[in-house]
Amino acid sequence: MSKEKKSARTKSEILDAVWELMAERGSVVSMTEIAAVAGVTRQLIHHYFGSRGALLTALVRRADERFEIWEGFDAGLKLMDPADRLRACLTAWLAFVPKIHPVATDLIRMRATDPDAEAAWTDRMRELRAFFATLTKSIQRDGALADGWTARKAAEYLWASCSVQSWNLLVGECGWSQAEAEKAIQAAAARALLRSHR
Repeated sequence: MSKEKKSARTKSEILDAVWELMAERGSVVSMTEIAAVAGVTRQLIHHYFGSRGALLTALVRRADERFEIWEGFDAGLKLMDPADRLRACLTAWLAFVPKIHPVATDLIRMRATDPDAEAAWTDRMRELRAFFATLTKSIQRDGALADGWTARKAAEYLWASCSVQSWNLLVGECGWSQAEAEKAIQAAAARALLRSHR
């Protein structure tokens, strides 16, 4: 195995170990605890990531890779029918949310007082909003976006209505099942955004 491949593997293994630690204990963990769980030295973590902020950003990006959210999004975007496209992309996202929920909710909670958590969360949300903009532009391009919506506003609506926070209110606070939440969010998005569902 090349040195570069070994380095990438080690980084992934560190990030996966950190994810499990944070899912169990929250993001208020020290670099010493992270090193112990990952089975490496603090110096190696600093060598790979430089700072706690960079580590958190790498961690949330690794979750995208580990749980294959972009593969799901890419498959959804390839569908010809706009309603199928919207449904498939939301299905991919809503299957992803429970997987990231423990760490995501902790980052959301800490954003107001922890610049590293804020930076990591903002990084991922910026990319998610950009994806939803690509999706809604494709729906608009096909003449299927309901009257009164711009692609940008539709993307912002999707981002808010199927956010981790919204999912948590339905599933965590109200006790809905994952299937019930997914069905309701999908139906509301289709009714709001698709011309054919009006």
